[in-house]
Amino acid sequence: MIYIKTNEEVEIQRQSSLLVGKTLAEVAKIIRPGISTMELDKVAETFIRDNGAVPGFKGYGGFPATLCISVNDEVVHGIPGNRELKDGDIVSVDCGTLMNEFYGDSAYTFAVGEVDDEVLLLLERTKQSLYLGIEKAVVGKRVGDIGYAVQNYVEGFGYSVVRDLVGHGVGRNLHESPEVPNYGRRGSGIKLKSGMCIAIEPMINLGVKDVSQDRDGWTIRTIDSKPSAHFEHDVVVRQGEADIMSTFEYIEQVLNNK
Repeated sequence: MIYIKTNEEVEIQRQSSLLVGKTLAEVAKIIRPGISTMELDKVAETFIRDNGAVPGFKGYGGFPATLCISVNDEVVHGIPGNRELKDGDIVSVDCGTLMNEFYGDSAYTFAVGEVDDEVLLLLERTKQSLYLGIEKAVVGKRVGDIGYAVQNYVEGFGYSVVRDLVGHGVGRNLHESPEVPNYGRRGSGIKLKSGMCIAIEPMINLGVKDVSQDRDGWTIRTIDSKPSAHFEHDVVVRQGEADIMSTFEYIEQVLNNK
């Protein structure tokens, strides 16, 4: 079942989504070579709780942490631990919050120290593909139009789109209908209606599209060990132009002043 949110519900959910952006900005302040992924997780959990929310991922399906932290060839769902980040790493940080019964869910991939130009381009283009997908999240378009926009753009650079994981509806549940793949055919799939809230999240690989799951039951990584980038926004379908509930503004203010 697809839930259509009222304007009031959208504004409540927006607060959760904005809190994710602010939490990721707290991560941005401290992310550097030598810091452990668990330290990032602790800062995020404290910040979320201090702001009257609870971590949306912790305990979800048994996930043990506040953040999914995925490094280099890890696509998504990496578990924070003692691993220390190194110069040249890229790090997808995916965060969820639950506040006033609504979830926020957003992700940003950070460059740590000096990262290869080829990989920086992957990050830049993956983020751009997110916004191209968002442009199609309008009344009258279909889910396939979003996926096509992402896929058509990134495959033009020789990248590949992960097929095994997709975006999703978001609201009172972290994962709601419909699924929102990052690939597809124009004009295919469910028709988009005003008030649908969806998380669009391109996961784009420098190499092949195929992925595998680690023995921890969570971490997804590329099968060829090449880097993967991941960016995610929460979006409300509207007439003419999508309404982005989450934000990268706080994150990028921090990064630009580092």
